[in-house]
Amino acid sequence: MKITVWGNQLLAWVAAAALAESGNVVALVADQTRTLDELLSKTANEPGLSQLIAESYESGRLSLATEQAGLENTLHLFALNPDQYETACLLAQKLADKHKQQLLIINQSNFGVGSSDKLQAFLKPQAQQHVAYIPDMLAEGTALRNYKYPDTLIIGCEDDWGQMSLKALLRPFSKNLKQWMVMSSREAEFTKFANTGMLALRLGYINELANLADKLGVDIEAIRDALITDPRIGPHYLHPGCGFGGLNFQQYIEALAELMLESRSSKLLETVLTENEKQKELPFRKLWRHYNCNLEGRTISLWGLSYKPGTPSIDHAPSLKIISTLLAQGCIVRAHDPQALPLIQEKFPDEPNLVLCADNYEALNNSDALLLLTEWPEYSSPLFDQMHARMAQPLIIDGRNLLDKPLAQSLGFTYYGIGR
Repeated sequence: MKITVWGNQLLAWVAAAALAESGNVVALVADQTRTLDELLSKTANEPGLSQLIAESYESGRLSLATEQAGLENTLHLFALNPDQYETACLLAQKLADKHKQQLLIINQSNFGVGSSDKLQAFLKPQAQQHVAYIPDMLAEGTALRNYKYPDTLIIGCEDDWGQMSLKALLRPFSKNLKQWMVMSSREAEFTKFANTGMLALRLGYINELANLADKLGVDIEAIRDALITDPRIGPHYLHPGCGFGGLNFQQYIEALAELMLESRSSKLLETVLTENEKQKELPFRKLWRHYNCNLEGRTISLWGLSYKPGTPSIDHAPSLKIISTLLAQGCIVRAHDPQALPLIQEKFPDEPNLVLCADNYEALNNSDALLLLTEWPEYSSPLFDQMHARMAQPLIIDGRNLLDKPLAQSLGFTYYGIGR
């Protein structure tokens, strides 16, 4: 098949690469002002993606196209930014004007519930022109694997021809598929919001429990271990920590919170978002109390700057708020992350009191505390003797409950966790 992919988000690159690998001829309409190498910088840390894009590009199955060339195809995938809804409407209108017969637009953009129906209004259903919606369920760090080997595929499309075309396009990715779920586009859009909102509620709830556990003097890890034995609850998204982040995740929750407030006067998710911002400050507050509200001149180490392991993204990451607060308190901040250092450098340019370290142990030199903010695997079993030797004060504030508390304490560290 010939398909045009519109957008410059991670989804656009993943979809373009995976569809080209499976034999389709893909035209990607991204940022026309940049070269392929410049555009690929966005995919450099997504396992396997840059290599697959390069191979597909060299084979000729993937090309960077102009808008005019992209309009030629009759199969399109919209992976646009949430603020590009007007662009999507203009494209739908241009496509309907150009093509007189069959046309399928697969919308995977976060435009809100009902947006696909609005795009459909530009098309001619009597000529088999349809908009379908597929929720974007990709997670940074595993995006390519998520796309190629889904457990479930949700399709928002009520037209038989559209369903048939979608299933044919996605057939190469259905080998391990447990089920196809077909519903209306509006229902599929709402499903994505409902899914994201549920995950946010679970994260918010376990963090509330962890904060309460701190007050009551119990270990949240013991409570969590008991909770997840209940098959009605399970383990997913029940890890207490110093707040969640991520650009797409935050956008979906904010959009659903706004929709719930407008339609139902419900502040449920708005409260989750407010409390999550407070949670991001928790490691700093523990540090602040430990040093009796005086941090001026202290050297503070940070391990983990990205919003989650497996990605360099710092969108809405707790590290941003903590770095800003520590610098404002007159601290020297020594920070390490396996992938996010370049983005942190861009976010805090020419900041003399922020030292970015290529080695996580180097970040501990003369440190008065270590704040662990992202649960990268390489932090989970550190060399405690080397840590103790490098630090001026053996203080650990574990914002992800990643380390073994009894072991750290037995080795002479003062340890604070989240709800521990």
